[in-house]
Amino acid sequence: MSLHVESHGSGAPLVLIHGWGMHGGIWDNVVAQLAQDFRVHCVDLPGHGYSSRDKGQDTPFSHSPYPLTLDAIVDELSAQFDEPLNVCGWSLGGLVALRWAQLAPQQVRRLVLVASTPCFAEREGWLFGMAAASLRQFAAELELDHAATLRRFLALQLRGSANERALLADMRSRLFSRGEPDVKALRGGLEILRDADLRNELASICQPALLIAGERDKLTPPAASFYMAQSLPDARVVEIAGAAHAPFLSHPEIFVEQIMDFLHG
Repeated sequence: MSLHVESHGSGAPLVLIHGWGMHGGIWDNVVAQLAQDFRVHCVDLPGHGYSSRDKGQDTPFSHSPYPLTLDAIVDELSAQFDEPLNVCGWSLGGLVALRWAQLAPQQVRRLVLVASTPCFAEREGWLFGMAAASLRQFAAELELDHAATLRRFLALQLRGSANERALLADMRSRLFSRGEPDVKALRGGLEILRDADLRNELASICQPALLIAGERDKLTPPAASFYMAQSLPDARVVEIAGAAHAPFLSHPEIFVEQIMDFLHG
């Protein structure tokens, strides 16, 4: 399968990786500014957006590599690009970016991790994860009505954010703008969020990293970013006041400024 990638601008390459249930169009508010300095590649992950369709067809891939795993997604991304990259991942995309940096250090130059965590689900001794019961409920609801489950997840992401109602309306309008994601991909993404735990791998990920956290994020609290900053060899945190789980939507100017400063540093 060839992933759908939309590219903008020129300069050093910057790959943007979206979160669970979304697609590369979620970055539209910041792409034009980033593309002034970088060649920005917005990826639709397998089973999401236009990567859930055969090229030129309106039918789902019949040969999609399901069930999706974190390493399978990294393999797809790694095969898509043939040069060293800056990689920015949001939420689930942050887990993908971390794993990519670990498995292909020669390909990933710098990391930007947005509202991210090395371990999304709760574990013994890990206080910053989503309750296992909540993840099980999402998985059960996904099988009954995936569209309603995705809309509920959007509301959780933006809860407490500045301009919450306007942002929620905006995200809902974008949600299925590239078609509905493949249910198998959604199921696989939830399994990654449930099972992935990269805490022990952080010390081996040596790329410079910028961690952007939302002060009001209820899904991946800022404490998870500060934990990563202490565990990664070369990382710093920027916490955006008033932002929840999608700071690039609620505070695009600050978001772009921080990335520009980091990647030009």
